[in-house]
Amino acid sequence: MSTMPTSQHSFLANPVHRAWLVLLAATALTWYLGETGAAGTGAIIAMLLIAFVKGRLVILDFMELRHAPRLWRILLEGWMLLVGGLILLAYWLSLK
Repeated sequence: MSTMPTSQHSFLANPVHRAWLVLLAATALTWYLGETGAAGTGAIIAMLLIAFVKGRLVILDFMELRHAPRLWRILLEGWMLLVGGLILLAYWLSLK
């Protein structure tokens, strides 16, 4: 039997703490990709996917929209997809 109070049982029991750790890891990974000079389409797609995951975590957990009406989540995640898609399109067009 644990002697810790249930409110302090586990740091990872709180979804916001888990999101924060994922954000830290994703930020470290993007920093690493930049520091190592990762380039090319694969690196761009990886960084955009990481940015989308980070943005989604911020929207759902830190802006507390996880349990908000679906329309709000669709609007904000759709905005992120639109911006990411436009960045990817601009990159693709710059290759021609």
